Amino acid sequence: MSDMRVIEHGKGGTPDVMQIGSRARPEAGEGRVLIKVAAAGVNGPDLKQRRGNYPPPPGASDLMGLEVSGHVEAVGAGVEGWSVGDPICGLMNGGGYAEYVAAPAGQCLPIPDAVDLVDAAGLCETFFTVWSNVWFGHDVPEGGTMLVHGGGGGIGSTAVQLGKAFGQRVFTTAGGEGSRAMAARMGADRVINYREEDFVEIVTEAGGADIIVDFMGGDYAGRNLKCTKMDTRIIQLAFDQGHKVEISLIPFLTKRVSLTGAALRPRSPEFKAAVAADLKARVWPLFAQGLLQTVTQEKFAFDQVVEAHALMERGGHSGKLLLVL
Repeated sequence: MSDMRVIEHGKGGTPDVMQIGSRARPEAGEGRVLIKVAAAGVNGPDLKQRRGNYPPPPGASDLMGLEVSGHVEAVGAGVEGWSVGDPICGLMNGGGYAEYVAAPAGQCLPIPDAVDLVDAAGLCETFFTVWSNVWFGHDVPEGGTMLVHGGGGGIGSTAVQLGKAFGQRVFTTAGGEGSRAMAARMGADRVINYREEDFVEIVTEAGGADIIVDFMGGDYAGRNLKCTKMDTRIIQLAFDQGHKVEISLIPFLTKRVSLTGAALRPRSPEFKAAVAADLKARVWPLFAQGLLQTVTQEKFAFDQVVEAHALMERGGHSGKLLLVL
């Protein structure tokens, strides 16, 4: 069995605890495909795991890395639809920061037409997350109003694109000039500079939001409620500004507002496979039609992982950061 390069992280939490290491190359195993990694996405949960605040689920690799792209190196028993050499991208439970990763076949997808192999490494984490929370299993009628916070980031820009592709009027908040420009390129109908404008006032004047996608938490929780309408669905994907909040319960009764959210990593393989199948059928074809695009901001060499994490930690970037092998 050959060795492979991986990115190990020690204790301490700062980016400089990461270093290149060596481990045995994994085998495909039953129900899995072995991927020779071309690139891996860098995501917020990677930073949390590096700091010791986001342990991998039972049975998952202790290495960071939740999404990759590359080519199929080997196919495990019971896997259908994949052959050695196929280009592939996939959602990992961990282990993506490595030259090879054994991925559950059900969580893998072909590279969409018109998408570069390396750029595809930044697709799965955001598209699985947004699709599984907003559209999968839900009736989202066209013509609604969608408010997306952080429209210049990975999750936010994906939500903006999907909202527009599926017939929503999309409002989004963003701060820096680069983030605002990114959100506009993704098709947002109105980009709100949250540093200078009040999203509550703007969205309320437009009639209120049917769907709100938020990963800020903190005081955004109460402010979101102020710009809802009847049957608004608020989807909480993270809480960067804090998870303990005080809100009024009145809108949940008077407007039938619902508040929901779900972390993706702990979900079952069966659920993720169902989401993958739905993405392949309903979303992946939209790349070839020009309705969706990748949002890579910067590509780093594998041994520049410290610089990649430092950039994400500083914030202010827009789009996806990738590690290229």
